[in-house]
Amino acid sequence: MASETRVLIAPSILSADFANLGHQVQEVTEAGADLIHVDVMDGSFVPAISFGEVVVDAIRANTDVPLNIHLMIQEPEALLPTFAKSQSDQILVHAEACGHLHRTVSRVKNMGNQVGVAINPGTSINAVEDVLPLLDIVMIMSVNPGASGQSFIPQSLNKIRRLQRIINQTGSSAQIEVDGGIKADWTARDSVQAGATILVAGSAIFNEQLTIPDSMNGMRGCFLA
Repeated sequence: MASETRVLIAPSILSADFANLGHQVQEVTEAGADLIHVDVMDGSFVPAISFGEVVVDAIRANTDVPLNIHLMIQEPEALLPTFAKSQSDQILVHAEACGHLHRTVSRVKNMGNQVGVAINPGTSINAVEDVLPLLDIVMIMSVNPGASGQSFIPQSLNKIRRLQRIINQTGSSAQIEVDGGIKADWTARDSVQAGATILVAGSAIFNEQLTIPDSMNGMRGCFLA
């Protein structure tokens, strides 16, 4: 349960200053980031294109915390070796993007990486039930994927609660990750209370109003209070 498990914060690099990327990765690492969330978009599964292998390698070179690599790409299986270069990296694929989800998940496990499956707001949690015994993470998308700065979809909280019940009933060890619209307010607090143990935060961490350390402290404070 979230109350018994340390909640991890995964700053999303998609919201960072790309002209200063290496420094900002180092800064969130020093500020206590538990994971670094990396969105890889192909322009097909989602409309946007983000970055590829070279940028992911550069991010990895500037931190010693695991990368939480979110592959928003159609049929990601062929590209798994491109991104899973370190066994500390977590690889997350979309249920909607995999024609053979069990095979893709199994391949990530066989490579020695932690594996997660993400589901979009309109996708039922039934999509992950058959592979749940293999999963380290289930990611609930609380916005429609493909762009930063969107507002949290409140119905995501019920999905988190339902998933938490299934995890408890099946004895799964999977963590629940939430991605989209998370800020240092009710969105983080209520997500944790519902069962989330990994929070992805982009503009809540990388913004012009607060320093990165202050943003990290504010995020932790909203669910530790």
